[in-house]
Amino acid sequence: MAENFKMIAKTLYGMEAVLSEELRKLGARDVREGVRCAFFEGDTGFMYKANLSLRTALRILKPIQTFEIRRQEELYSRIQAIRWDLYLDPSMTFVVDTVLHSEHFSNSLFVSQKAKDAIVDQFRDRLGERPTVSVSDPDLRIHLHLQGNTVHVSLDSSGSSLHRRGYRLDTNIAPINEVLAAGSLLLSGWRGQSDFLDPMCGSGTFLIEAAMIACNIPANINRDHFGFQNWKDYDSDLFKTIHEASLGRIREFHYSMLGYDKAPSAIRKATENINNANLSEYIVLEQKDFFKSEKKAAGPLHLICNPPYGERLSVDMESFYKEFGNTLKQHYTNTRAWMFTGNLQALKFVGLRPSRKIKLFNGSIECRLALFEIYQGSKKAKYNPK
Repeated sequence: MAENFKMIAKTLYGMEAVLSEELRKLGARDVREGVRCAFFEGDTGFMYKANLSLRTALRILKPIQTFEIRRQEELYSRIQAIRWDLYLDPSMTFVVDTVLHSEHFSNSLFVSQKAKDAIVDQFRDRLGERPTVSVSDPDLRIHLHLQGNTVHVSLDSSGSSLHRRGYRLDTNIAPINEVLAAGSLLLSGWRGQSDFLDPMCGSGTFLIEAAMIACNIPANINRDHFGFQNWKDYDSDLFKTIHEASLGRIREFHYSMLGYDKAPSAIRKATENINNANLSEYIVLEQKDFFKSEKKAAGPLHLICNPPYGERLSVDMESFYKEFGNTLKQHYTNTRAWMFTGNLQALKFVGLRPSRKIKLFNGSIECRLALFEIYQGSKKAKYNPK
């Protein structure tokens, strides 16, 4: 029986609970929420499955060593004491990434350089040859986390960040991170249970992630590589088995999925990305101004969008958000409308009271995921049926 080991899944602020729930449903053991992360246990096959399937994880780390240091000089000796030949050959390339919360060090690049020197010197002393550093595309990515006196050393099984799904080769001027989009969708309650609309779809990220959730398609099925595929103990047959099993759990989507954008360039980019994700059979795009649109069907609609909020796209905030609210009120009854915005003041111009607001971040920009519920008829009638 395969042996379980501890792992860490990194995520974005506000996604910790969603990620933990994903891990439990996937079959992880001993799941615990952290800050921008979740801790869990599983075997090698589960590590492969987590990388392939998790929608809200940025990286899956496998810890290999934890130790205490009291002085800067100890870092080099403790890193050099690790048996790096278990993970690296002189012919391989590597990089060290560092996250710091320590009084001993103030510069993460300095720590990474010290660790790199310790690893290289170990190989040079033992074998007379050494692995080289590659920042852009290393065979092995090593992660250091310094918290106070404690140093956690992990191997990054993902390689490049898991938000790089492999389908988005072209973007609009202000694309939303794929993990942020998927997490927002899951926080909004989207599971593929109704018609879906992104009225300002840009490069199509919300649409693609929504379709993958609805059809239970693994989040990273379109990636051509994961970090663990370079590891010395990589089991290609095991990964093939997990890959095929994940494909076997894909389901059909029986509702409509629409994307609007009034910019022809956005529709072209979204079309290309949707084709890259092999989802064109599920998603229909229209070049259309949402403010001049009407809801197509009487049934429930799940709407989500990331409208411009003045950071990289310039619009008149007051008139834009007011028109958004008016369009919902007049033409989109029976709709749960979610807006992701980084303009916290602009929300008051919508003219509707959000029934929910969730705090998130898009990079360094504080954002809100806000829900506006547009009932069939009046809200009073909804709760006082005849």
